[in-house]
Amino acid sequence: MEIICNGETKDIDPGTTLVTLIKNLDLNPDTVVAECDGRIIKRDEYDTLALTEGMVIELVRFVGGG
Repeated sequence: MEIICNGETKDIDPGTTLVTLIKNLDLNPDTVVAECDGRIIKRDEYDTLALTEGMVIELVRFVGGG
């Protein structure tokens, strides 16, 4: 199944959740904001949101600094 993540087409397994995608990209779900098909996803939905064919996902990571 194909999705678009940050502008790139990715093949994922059916039933993949948002949190699984984030972890597979070696990102920390606690430091990522996710938008799926134009909707900001609440962090408590990351583990229950199943990705679907053609979904457009934007992942933004916040990094602190000084």
